[in-house]
Amino acid sequence: MPIETTPVLSGPRTAGPAPEADIVAVPFGPGRTPPAVPGTELPVPVDALLAQYEAKGEPGEVVEATALREGGLRRVLLYGVGDGSPGALRRAGAAVARRARRRASLSVVVPTKEDFGQGFEGGAEGATASLVEGALLASYSFSIGDGRPGKPVREIVFVGGDERELRRGEALARATALARDLVNTPASVKTPAWLADQAKEVAAGAGLDVRVWAEPELGEFGGIRAVGQGSVNPPRLVQLSYTPENPRAHVVLAGKGITFDSGGLSLKPTEGMKTMKTDMAGGAAVIAAMSALADFEVPVRVTGLVACAENSISGSAQRPGDVIRQYGGRTVEVLNTDAEGRLVLADALAYADAELDPDVVIDVATLTGAAKIALGPTIAALYSTDEALAAGLAGAGEATGERLWRMPLVDDYRAMLDSEVADLANVDRAMSGSAGSILAALFLREFAGGRPWAHLDIAGPARAGSDEGEITRGGTGFGVRLLLRYLAA
Repeated sequence: MPIETTPVLSGPRTAGPAPEADIVAVPFGPGRTPPAVPGTELPVPVDALLAQYEAKGEPGEVVEATALREGGLRRVLLYGVGDGSPGALRRAGAAVARRARRRASLSVVVPTKEDFGQGFEGGAEGATASLVEGALLASYSFSIGDGRPGKPVREIVFVGGDERELRRGEALARATALARDLVNTPASVKTPAWLADQAKEVAAGAGLDVRVWAEPELGEFGGIRAVGQGSVNPPRLVQLSYTPENPRAHVVLAGKGITFDSGGLSLKPTEGMKTMKTDMAGGAAVIAAMSALADFEVPVRVTGLVACAENSISGSAQRPGDVIRQYGGRTVEVLNTDAEGRLVLADALAYADAELDPDVVIDVATLTGAAKIALGPTIAALYSTDEALAAGLAGAGEATGERLWRMPLVDDYRAMLDSEVADLANVDRAMSGSAGSILAALFLREFAGGRPWAHLDIAGPARAGSDEGEITRGGTGFGVRLLLRYLAA
């Protein structure tokens, strides 16, 4: 896995940082002097140094100095932690990890309330997890070959803190990194069969039950078959199952697994196609979240469904105007073959309703460019038929930094999906181009069976164009942390 950095908890910080550490990172907050660290003595007073750089202690802010140590010199990073909230500490961890690239070891002193007072949100619970999460996710990289610039620091030793929180932060980071790996893998490798095989490997490692449908077993799954019929790489449907002792409820997670999206015969422009290896980010989030359920002792039964297909062009590809029969029998007129994600998800949702009897259904998909236009590149659209479910997901998003914004399910718009020849159309029959994200959600709602259901349209935050905080360029793994938070709670 491309997170090569190893986290270590060294114990009470009174013992000082790891003697062999090339770099030591010490926290400071607004108006607060950094705590003294044994074995690390700066040649100038800390207050004077911070004043010289007009440092304010904001999260992500780093002031670098050189200190004397036995046998030589050591780099010291004074890192801002802001109010000590989880978001601030993730950002702080990311900043120091990036400063330590290409180094063998970094010692990070964990901040506490004793350092910063009662207004500081950090402490034994949460501080270490957030720092670890930010540091490890910022250390993520993905490259085919040896030409990776700025290899991450090899080891990060967290001085102080709570070991349980260390392991929690590491588990969150590694699950997110798994999703990033899946998303960043080129489509020349990432066929539907390959993605199904990765899910099998995850299941074997995480103690999950797994089932994979391939042809001819996909006969009833008309949406998945129709989207995949134009490709030489046949489609798959993956089911992962986690069952704890005495589960409180049953949640189904359904992920869009389009391993490459050309748009089909409704062809995308070249620029729009360049990132389409990432169109299975929803499926990646489901697989990765399933991988960590046991680590977080999730008390509910969880079934993960990933509908895998490659939306390609050939003489056998589905055509605009075709009518397909989804799982369960409902017919759909396909007016736009580039609105394919909702077709494969509709099969998964209808199957979940008919066969799995879940208490809650959540689907995750890079579904519409309209959601990205509406909310930008860092916030996902949330649609839901259930207030408690929507509130739980939104709260999990705020806690993890994977923000959601509740969008309306406008019932008046449902008539725009009426078809003259089928039960419904997959896009607005008038091709008006308006309310695209809402219409996609309304389409999916038709297949959720009236159960408590939520749809996360992650088209914006699933990919990043640059490094920022714990986010790295490429696939972000968006949704993994918020799903784990929601399910564990």
